[in-house]
Amino acid sequence: MSCPKLSSRTLLLWMAASLAACGGGGGDAPAPGAAPAPVPSPAPAPAPTGAPAAASTCGLPDFLPAAMARINQWRASGATCGSRGVFAPAPALAWNNRLTQAAEAHSQDMVANDFFSHTGTGGSTLGSRVSAAGYDWRSLGENIAAGQTGINQVVDGWIASEGHCANLLNPAFSEVGLACVSGTSSTTYRTYWTMDLGAPR
Repeated sequence: MSCPKLSSRTLLLWMAASLAACGGGGGDAPAPGAAPAPVPSPAPAPAPTGAPAAASTCGLPDFLPAAMARINQWRASGATCGSRGVFAPAPALAWNNRLTQAAEAHSQDMVANDFFSHTGTGGSTLGSRVSAAGYDWRSLGENIAAGQTGINQVVDGWIASEGHCANLLNPAFSEVGLACVSGTSSTTYRTYWTMDLGAPR
C-alpha cells in the first residue's frame, strides 16, 4: 500500500504481505528457475564499508559482501514484480550504516517482543526509526522477513513477493541497510530480517 506524504518527504512503503517461513511448503521459496540470470559486466557497486555488528548478521559468514552481491545481482538483471510491473535493470545500491542501524533496531525489537510487523513497539514506523538513526532521507522502503536461514533465500523470497520485489528493484533507491537477528527459544521464528532502502536528501 502507498503511504501518505510525510512533511515534504515521500515515504514509499509497499507493505505487501510479509514473508514468514513457517516450515514446509508455503510461498516463501522462489519459483523454480527464478534466480537472476547472469548479467555481463554490471556496473560496479560502491565498495561496502563498515561491516554490520555481529548481532545483526545471524552469524552468517561474509554477510555484507554476500548481501550486496545478491541484492545488486537482482537489480542488475531486473525482474517482473507481478501486478507492480516490470522493473528494468537499476543501478547498484550502496551499503549505508545508518539504514543498517535502523534495520537492526527493528529486527532486535521484533525478537525482544516476539512480533512480526512493520510497526514497531510503541508505534514506531520506518520513517521514525530511520530518522532516529540519523539518516536524512528523501524516500524510504522496507522489507521484512522471518525464518529464512540464508541471504539468497531471503532476497530471492522478496523477489517472489510483488511489493517486496518492487521495493528492492525501485530505481529511486540508492542505498540499503540489512540486518538479520537470531530469534530465541521463546520467539516464533528463528531469524528476523529487516531491509531498509533509501534515497538521501
